[in-house]
Amino acid sequence: MSDYTKSTDFASKDSLPSGNAAKIVKGTEIDTEFNNIATAISTKADLASPSLTGSPTAPTQSSGDSSTKLATTAFVQAALSVLYPVGSIYTNASVSTNPATLFGFGTWEAFGAGRVMVGLNASDTAFDTLGETGGSKDATVVSHTHSFSGTTSTIGNHVHPQLTYNALSSGGTKPVGYANTGTTASYLYDTGEAGSHNHTFSGTTGSSGSSGTNANLQPYIVVYMWKRTA
Repeated sequence: MSDYTKSTDFASKDSLPSGNAAKIVKGTEIDTEFNNIATAISTKADLASPSLTGSPTAPTQSSGDSSTKLATTAFVQAALSVLYPVGSIYTNASVSTNPATLFGFGTWEAFGAGRVMVGLNASDTAFDTLGETGGSKDATVVSHTHSFSGTTSTIGNHVHPQLTYNALSSGGTKPVGYANTGTTASYLYDTGEAGSHNHTFSGTTGSSGSSGTNANLQPYIVVYMWKRTA
């Protein structure tokens, strides 16, 4: 934009003596002045809804100013810096760009990979320190077994049936009671009688439950998270 500069000193003509040719205001002088005014006006912005071009500048207002004054880029960055002070967490559900590039200020680092955030709780030792981590996505007591043992008592003589497996010898003769199963034979016999006595037993049941992998995960949604460090 250019400012209007007067080319002719009209006031100086008044002090000239009569008959001095320079005292006369010429049409070309008036024409020059009007052209200069027209040029200056055409390069100025309108007061109402101006359409600015190039890189216009304006004063930077004080932080927190909520008036209708123009907001410069410096004002906007200062406001964002107050909104995101050092230690703040920025999240984005689609853009992975470092906030230093998006905002134009600060030093940021990726934060909380694979973790969710929880509020500070001074009365709970698991959550009473900033930056404290813990928890596991895999359950520790899901799939399990149970062991058992004990003793029984019997009264009087009795016998116990016993199933025994033996390999068949080539060309051999099976004893009475054998059941042939390929190269292995089995037969059932009773133990000798015995008086009153106790029986002890122990063992482990089969595994129950399901795998604990990813069994502790709460409902979640994945986003990009950044922490401002400077």
